[in-house]
Parts: sequence; C-alpha cells; structure tokens
Amino acid sequence: MTRRIERVNHLIRQEISELLQRQIKDPRLDSFVTVTEVSTSSDLRSAKVFVSCIGSEEKKEETLRVLTVASGYFRGELAKRLRLRRVPEIDFQWDDSIQQGANILELIDWIHEDESRS
Repeated sequence: MTRRIERVNHLIRQEISELLQRQIKDPRLDSFVTVTEVSTSSDLRSAKVFVSCIGSEEKKEETLRVLTVASGYFRGELAKRLRLRRVPEIDFQWDDSIQQGANILELIDWIHEDESRS
C-alpha cells in the first residue's frame, strides 16, 4: 500500500468518525459505532469502511443498514472536507475483530482458571 493511500484511509476514517459523533443524529445509530478501519482501492474509486458496535445481531444489522443508506451523505461530506480529485464510493462493512478479540480473551481466562484449579 502506498503512502498516499494510507493517508487517504486515515483521513476518511477520521472524517467519518467525526461525522458519526457530531453530525449524524439518527436514533437508530448507537453512540458506540466505531470506524475501525478504511481500505481504499488504489484508483480511489471505492473505499471499504469497517465499523463495529456493541449490541445484538439485530442491532448490528440495523446499524449497517442505516450507514449504507447514509453513504451518499458521507460521500458528499467527504467531498466538502477533503481535497481529493475523486472521492471514493463508500461501502460499509461489519468488523468482527473486537468480538473475536473478546472471545479469545474469554478462552484465555477459561484456560488460566482451569490450570489454577489443577
């Protein structure tokens, strides 16, 4: 990945996070929606925005649905805020890495407890 793409990824992540915190007032969105990563194609035509939040599967699906519907708004705001010749199409995707990390920590704790009993 080139340095320019890394900078664009960082800027998009930062701007979308700020928009989620300060601009979006949709009651269906939880205040704990986190942008975990952005992956932009080398031609800047598309960007995968990975998000995460705490909640049930239904809540996660609703969050992803709301963000997908609002992707045009996010793209328009990015066009205003970032000085890019081409603002990528935004595709929101779910990031399960936080949940997977929590599951791994639970397993480690369980193994540690089992060893201390033996």
